[in-house]
Amino acid sequence: MVKSFQSDATITCNQQIQGDYYRMLLQAPDIAAAAKPGQFIHVQIPEMEHRILRRPFSISDADPANSTLTIVYKVVGTGTAQLKKMPPGTQVNILGPRGKGFSELPTDRRSILVGGGYGCAAIYLLARKAPIPPLILLGGRSHKDIIMVDEFKALGCEVRLSTDDGSTGEKGRVTLLLEKALTEFPAGRIAACGPVPMLKAVAALCDSQQLDCEVSMDSVMCCGMGACFACVIKRKASNQQGWTYVRACQEGPVFKSTEVFWD
Repeated sequence: MVKSFQSDATITCNQQIQGDYYRMLLQAPDIAAAAKPGQFIHVQIPEMEHRILRRPFSISDADPANSTLTIVYKVVGTGTAQLKKMPPGTQVNILGPRGKGFSELPTDRRSILVGGGYGCAAIYLLARKAPIPPLILLGGRSHKDIIMVDEFKALGCEVRLSTDDGSTGEKGRVTLLLEKALTEFPAGRIAACGPVPMLKAVAALCDSQQLDCEVSMDSVMCCGMGACFACVIKRKASNQQGWTYVRACQEGPVFKSTEVFWD
């Protein structure tokens, strides 16, 4: 059982990265100390308390020494539009860390981490804690959706890019980069976060080669505590015959790629 905390966290930084992408730092000692790569926090956005539902955000980084959490978000609706207006000093009530995160990466071989759009935020902490700097593959629709490249490079990671329109990096899906990388070296593990179609393609490639792969499933969450069953995904039944529903917020959001029943 994941131990979670409820905290009135103070925003210490809320700045635009580029375009609609923003980075927020929160002062939350208990959550920062407990957070693991792949977990998330559930945020009650001030001035929107009349709306019952919180908003889930992947924990991009956690620094117990400074008691800070980092989230990266894209302004896509009313909640995130309100979030971007909040200056340092604002308090937000958060629950976390929530969910099952990524497994620790192997110590004997380089792993490959795949991020699509702001899904790269969920793999940053995993990269920072990796015993061997992993290969980072980032994909997006255009150069506007490629973020955190310098942050990954600062960790000593090699970063390769792809965009659907070819505006930066190679033209095409990020899975094309993964196919090439898998011919270069035997990866210790593949971990991915991004849109579900991207995750499905990554899983298909890895599963066809019997590679160890984990995916962070992007599912709409309501309560974030496992009570409402709004974020369910299909997981293969234990006998591999058929499937059963499991909660992304509780049993996930990270799953072995071979566990997921891909429609």
